[in-house]
Amino acid sequence: MKNILILADGSIAKHFLEWLDKKRVAENRYFVAYYHEDVIPEKLGKNITLMEADPTSYSKLDKIMEEHKYSLVFVVMQDIEDAKYTLANLRLIDDKARIVLVNQWDGESIGEEVENVTVLHSFDLMAAHLYDHLPNVPVVAQNVGLGQGEIMEVHVPFGSTYAFRHVGSILQRKWKIAAIYRADKLILPNNATMIRPNDTLLILGKPIVLNGVYKTINKRIGLFPEPFGRDLLLILDLRFDHDNALLYLKESIYLLEKLEEKKLYVRILYPNDFKMMEELKSYESEKIIISACYEEQDLRTLIEYEIQQYDIGLILNSIERFQSENLQETLYALKKVVYLFGDDLLYNVKEGVVLMQKENEKMESISSTAFDISESLELKLSLCDFDPEGDFESKKMIIEHYETLTHIFGMDIQIEQKVANPVRELGKMTDILQIVPFEKEFNRFKVLKLLSTRVQDFLLTTQKHPKLLVPYALSEG
Repeated sequence: MKNILILADGSIAKHFLEWLDKKRVAENRYFVAYYHEDVIPEKLGKNITLMEADPTSYSKLDKIMEEHKYSLVFVVMQDIEDAKYTLANLRLIDDKARIVLVNQWDGESIGEEVENVTVLHSFDLMAAHLYDHLPNVPVVAQNVGLGQGEIMEVHVPFGSTYAFRHVGSILQRKWKIAAIYRADKLILPNNATMIRPNDTLLILGKPIVLNGVYKTINKRIGLFPEPFGRDLLLILDLRFDHDNALLYLKESIYLLEKLEEKKLYVRILYPNDFKMMEELKSYESEKIIISACYEEQDLRTLIEYEIQQYDIGLILNSIERFQSENLQETLYALKKVVYLFGDDLLYNVKEGVVLMQKENEKMESISSTAFDISESLELKLSLCDFDPEGDFESKKMIIEHYETLTHIFGMDIQIEQKVANPVRELGKMTDILQIVPFEKEFNRFKVLKLLSTRVQDFLLTTQKHPKLLVPYALSEG
């Protein structure tokens, strides 16, 4: 549930509130601060709370901002001076708050230079819509290429599953992000380019595929494991997982129940225990589909088929299964999120933990997923910088990035910095889900590992904590 604050005055604000009542979004709660009663429509939805207060007053606005954590603040006000005072107050109270400001004063500039403020020019929007209805004006992409919808322009809204993800972390099969338009500039993206809210993506591909991509881009955050895929796949290899198979299935079902409208596909490899198979099969339902592979076949071919057939976004398996038969390399190439079971059960996990690394791209790539899974499982989220050398200054940008996302998700994050060995500090923690970038190779040579303080070098050698491996972008040289 996202909290939205609307500072409202004037006819545009009134129409906006009426529109909210017509186009109800169940996942949002709206708090409306007003100081003229004529702005309030006759009918309002149950998810809209009214507060009679003057937002140009610092003390009153400060009190409003303290009551809830707002994902977004709308400033829709009739008087330009009121809007200026309100914007100044907001920046004093929380300079990281994300703000949408409606500029309805022709020729006046307000909020253009302020960070985290999106300015909508009402006159420009109206003129653009009128222009689109002129004769002899082609609609973009209709007369380009085959003209069958293989070129599409998609706006990335706030709360999109694609926002704050690197281009390279998104699997683009039968489609491609060709260009990004941001602040009236064209960006030709590489793998490390980050997609941001309010970007416009120019995407190419088969029309039927692009329609699906369009819907995914416009889905709100909170639909984990999207955009990596929709459903879940549990791989049980009874050569490795026999003793824990039932427990792994129950943990997977627990995760399934925490997510929205997903399915769990269970694939059992080497089913050599018929009693165990009957017990596992007893958990089958409309949302839990269980099948066994009795014939030996190439695992990569099987996994790729499952992912294509069922739009799999998250693969759950044990560390032993993950390391066997090149499954790690297969899943890395497919850019899928991977959950590795640990000794700590998922039911008991209370905290999602991201251990900071020096590579900004990796930390930024996994950030949105870290917030998403923590929100889905109702976990506290911690960003921990355990550095033996105390080099905290070099990670300042990473911290600012995560702090920005707290406003998008409406979640708090605990940031801990400590001069310490990260491997030892991690070992002291209990009941955590470790969220890490999905590396192509985790473990170094054994000789180098003895001297290492990189958590990645020990990731697959300890089974204490469950782990979530998140695909990240690679820079292009």
